[in-house]
Amino acid sequence: MKTSYLKSKITLVVSIMLIAAMAITFSACGTAEETAVSSVTETVSQTVKELGKGATQFTFIVNDGENETEFLINTDKKTVGEALLDLKLIAGDQSEYGLYVKTVNGVTVDYDKDKAYWAFYIDGEYAQTGVDATQIEAGKTYTFKVEKG
Repeated sequence: MKTSYLKSKITLVVSIMLIAAMAITFSACGTAEETAVSSVTETVSQTVKELGKGATQFTFIVNDGENETEFLINTDKKTVGEALLDLKLIAGDQSEYGLYVKTVNGVTVDYDKDKAYWAFYIDGEYAQTGVDATQIEAGKTYTFKVEKG
């Protein structure tokens, strides 16, 4: 009889501990989701860097093959090239064909060395104009991406 009384007490204590553990788990799940959403929001806001001052705003993405960085550019310049040169996000050589971009966001590629170059895209489509001849359109996304020829 003493053994059955002890077993019932142990069962009661274990049951209470399980109920408490489940309550903590369920309440922590809501907190974990909120924390995860908050963490993602903070990560997104940290990865988008806002630069420049001006009335026109566009998105600029740099994909160097390993990392992708997103900028929100504010400018009063007329062309994408002018805006990015002004903010020192691109550099290159001028030629009779326009600006040949060699460096984007501090990353330089050398076609002569490894056949890599910076490809210019507008809203995900390969650009039909050079960066220095592309008129800025508010809300558009302009991208430089390392590609191999």
